[in-house]
Amino acid sequence: MYSSNLKGFILAMVSSAFIGSSFIIKKKGLRKAGVNGPRASSGGYGYLLEPLWWIGMLTMIFGEIANFVAYIYAPAVLVTPLGALSIIVSAVLAHFMLKEKLQKMGMLGCLLCIVGSVVIVLHAPEERSISSVDEIWALATQPAFLSYTASAVAIALVLIFYGAPRYGQTNIIVYIGICSIIGSLTVMSIKAIGIAIKLTLEGTNQAKYLQTWIFATIAVTCIIIQLNYLNKALDTFNTAIVSPIYYALFTSFTILASAIMFKDYSGQSASSIASELCGFITVLSGTAVLHSTRDPDTPLITDLYTPLSPTVSWYIQGNGELWKQKDDGSSPTFIMNLRQDYFK
Repeated sequence: MYSSNLKGFILAMVSSAFIGSSFIIKKKGLRKAGVNGPRASSGGYGYLLEPLWWIGMLTMIFGEIANFVAYIYAPAVLVTPLGALSIIVSAVLAHFMLKEKLQKMGMLGCLLCIVGSVVIVLHAPEERSISSVDEIWALATQPAFLSYTASAVAIALVLIFYGAPRYGQTNIIVYIGICSIIGSLTVMSIKAIGIAIKLTLEGTNQAKYLQTWIFATIAVTCIIIQLNYLNKALDTFNTAIVSPIYYALFTSFTILASAIMFKDYSGQSASSIASELCGFITVLSGTAVLHSTRDPDTPLITDLYTPLSPTVSWYIQGNGELWKQKDDGSSPTFIMNLRQDYFK
């Protein structure tokens, strides 16, 4: 048993290292792709032709595979909290490789997210044993989980079609919210697929059931949506902020979805429920701290008063004479005097 847990621990550590690194590699690929075309945050898909982005994707896939295998060797109570290490890896690498400074309060927020998530996981009830895809399908089609699914899809659609076009560039919760809500449905589908694969390898073929392919279709669709909006979040906001908030919200929604679908909290003691509630509050507090300490990113659209690169600007003096001045920051006094003359 000890050897098995050790293998799971090592695999979980490797998974966190690769997943945390993938955020940085993918963002460097997004930046490189954004130089030659529309950015992902503006609806561009040029990053699909950028090798560095694909290296980041492969790194993330390898990390997810390692995480999946870790659950075979060790219990979830050991593996799941270690996923928080990817936040630390991502924040440290972003500080050195992307020059995205993590403020002291940001570090505190990161710590709060990790502690809260660990508390939630440590006090979460054990998973119920599932023996077939049919059993998961029955759980997925119960009224409570259908209501959650309908609510999740409705909120995601509102964020996609209303929130993202208006607030996506300024509010990090929009993009990350889409990823987290859809991600909770992804995990439920992936779990069903994992059980199907396990049963098939044990000799009971699950590929013949339509439910298996429905879960697979849902998983692929949700993963594509997650990747799309995660790319937008990475391309728009500081990586050191994206990683912890995504982890915190994704973990919270996933635990909520699992609780509804598998009725995890039936028979749970009051102390455990109280501990989980404290964990949620801690996660939300950490998210708020991280969001409030985010450094403003470079705006996509600038005006006369915030030039980001040398431009040629025209000014009109009070006598109507037209002046031309190269706005490269070399003579701010002269430009300011011209503006004052113009607005007199």
